[in-house]
Amino acid sequence: MGKTKTVFVTGQEEALSGEEKYKLRLKKKAEKEAIKKAKIEGVGLKGGERIKVVASEEIITAEIPKEEKAKKEIKIKKRGKKYISAKQKIDKSKEYEINEAIKLVKETSYSSFDGTMEAHFVVKKQGLSVSVTLPHSTGKTKKIEIANEETIKKLEKGIIDFDVLLATPDMMPKLLPFARLLGPKGLLPNPKAGTLIKDKEEAKNFSIDKINIKTEKEAPLIHTIFGKVSMDDTKLEENLKSLIEAVGARQITKLFIKSTMSPSVRVKI
Repeated sequence: MGKTKTVFVTGQEEALSGEEKYKLRLKKKAEKEAIKKAKIEGVGLKGGERIKVVASEEIITAEIPKEEKAKKEIKIKKRGKKYISAKQKIDKSKEYEINEAIKLVKETSYSSFDGTMEAHFVVKKQGLSVSVTLPHSTGKTKKIEIANEETIKKLEKGIIDFDVLLATPDMMPKLLPFARLLGPKGLLPNPKAGTLIKDKEEAKNFSIDKINIKTEKEAPLIHTIFGKVSMDDTKLEENLKSLIEAVGARQITKLFIKSTMSPSVRVKI
């Protein structure tokens, strides 16, 4: 008589034929492949959970390692009742004339303070940079500083406590080492912006209503301000028209205006 081989599957000794052994090997191979695939794809399980494969009453388990970094949940911003109520007054499919858009922004502004009027341009190309002197004040107070030795000491500490920096030619070599600090903020003095002055007397003629605007570093977008909600409609309209003219109507693909706390309104160019 030939020898009989035994395998343990359910804890009981069973004699298997050659064909049965072959089928058992195929089943175990399929189970291993399922476990391997589950490890790769995660099968929708969380870290630390187990995959259980039942075959011939034997339980094979495989531990799934925890992910090194949990995926950040996407949070949907919830809008308040005031915003939702204001938004219902605006037709998003419509482009409003400048005067209509300004009135609508004022009507839908729900801040308890005097909000700032904002303009957001979508332009055709990046790298666009222009300067414009608005016909009327934006209502925002700006601190102007003329570069001196004290300014250099503050910059060495990374302190910027001014909104506009003016400089005479003799101070420019001392400011250049801080180009990476001042440049991205648009504070590095230059002739185009009118912030490079001949002498301190010339600083008296500098207009705080002169705005330097440019596109974002990686997108053809421009964000700027053109006044306060409390300002006269006509003054706001003239300021906005000055911005449009400076950027160039042909360069603008879309223009939206809003206040600090209001939905945006699309403006017809």
